[in-house]
Amino acid sequence: MPFVTGPLPQRLKLVHGFGAVAFGVKDSGFSFFLLPFYNLVLGVDASTVGAALAAALVIDALVDPLIGHLSDRTYTKWGRRLPWLYLAPWPLALVWTMLWSPPFTGTPGFWDIVALAVGVRLLLSACEVPSVSLVPEIIDDYDDRTTLFRYRFLSGWLGGLLMMVLTFTVFLPTPQSQLQPEGYASYGLFGAALIALSVIGSAAAQHRIVAQLPERRPPPFSITGAFAEIFDAFREKAFVIFALGGLAAYVLQGMTFSITQYVNLYVWQFSELAFQLYPAVLFLSVVLMFVIVGPLHRRWGKPKSAALGALVGLAFYCSPYVFYLAGAWPTVGTTASTALLYGFLVCANTASVVAIISATSMVAEIVEAFEERTGQRAEGTFYAGNWLVQKCATGGGILLTSLIVQSIDLAPGTPQAEVAPETVRQLVWLFMLAATVLASIAAFWLARFPISREQHEARVAARRGRPAPPAPATPDPLDQAVRADPDAHTITP
Repeated sequence: MPFVTGPLPQRLKLVHGFGAVAFGVKDSGFSFFLLPFYNLVLGVDASTVGAALAAALVIDALVDPLIGHLSDRTYTKWGRRLPWLYLAPWPLALVWTMLWSPPFTGTPGFWDIVALAVGVRLLLSACEVPSVSLVPEIIDDYDDRTTLFRYRFLSGWLGGLLMMVLTFTVFLPTPQSQLQPEGYASYGLFGAALIALSVIGSAAAQHRIVAQLPERRPPPFSITGAFAEIFDAFREKAFVIFALGGLAAYVLQGMTFSITQYVNLYVWQFSELAFQLYPAVLFLSVVLMFVIVGPLHRRWGKPKSAALGALVGLAFYCSPYVFYLAGAWPTVGTTASTALLYGFLVCANTASVVAIISATSMVAEIVEAFEERTGQRAEGTFYAGNWLVQKCATGGGILLTSLIVQSIDLAPGTPQAEVAPETVRQLVWLFMLAATVLASIAAFWLARFPISREQHEARVAARRGRPAPPAPATPDPLDQAVRADPDAHTITP
């Protein structure tokens, strides 16, 4: 039985979501600042950075599923997840600090970056996988799970955007300071403190509800048995389809974020004020996602919402670049150019985050499908797989950006005014081409996710030993949207 069988308490939504702040801090750092820091500031070749992050994924591919599997098999009076959430944040905070103040003499090498990236990624997995695996345990309702993910995504984005605001106002307030290492060290220290606070604080605030002895004691652990169960879980048809679509969607997001500093600096020629306002634009798009994703899931379901989000996001992301190449865009660097771009970005990022949150929420329904086939619950294993897909995508997105930057021969530390127009046009064309391919793949596979609302509700009813609910006849969309998520119309607690 889930930990909560009635309405979700508002306090639980908030404190559970707060744990995702750590993910937002990490994702913002890796996606927006890591490649420019090591490439433009420390002088590491862009392709070396991208290759190092990609190499770190090989280790992740082996260890991440084991973390999820071990989380599923943890057996304590505090449940399966809380011990991980109390222990892992401390070393994570330390390694995060080292990532932005590399403890190496001279320019970091390939293996230096691999070591730091692996440390951050694996320790964050030890926090994020147990935390997100609580969602299917807390509640089994199709729409309430979306609600928990709304709060997780909102908190994660708030954490990432807070770091961006501080970066562009305190740590790296000018384009010149973005090419110096001192501000990045302060960025790392503050982020480490915020990571530890969010994970430990969220776990402590949920302790009373989720600290329960698991229903069944797991069998003894063995490496052979662990990988056999992991492979069996990852062969689940619904997970394979999710992974194909989710990988493309996450790679697209990783590429879009990691290339942001380059396009904002060299294509749109942002001023200091424009850089400082950029996080507010992203925050507005996340607020819009928070409001609309519940009704969208009630109206169209998670698979269709994810596919539409990917395609609509692509259209709004690429439109400014099409107008720019056609000579129909205001002069870059002006207020008109920046304001118009922000309008497109709000729509694009809203749609893209709807696609990502829809895909992530689908994983919760795979848990019951797998349980129906095997008799086993594997929340941690599936969310470790989801986390691995996300990290592969982030690494893949950064690698793709590094290849784009390398192919246009953009030298480290190049000022805004010294980049040739032809170099800028090549950057735009390559970005649009990659984005179009990735969004199309994501929409194709996510739309084919095989678990519908009705199938999930039938499985939950069977698990509880009661008849499945009848399918509604000609429902009213507005009424269903409200019932799907009563607080979806507001972000006020």
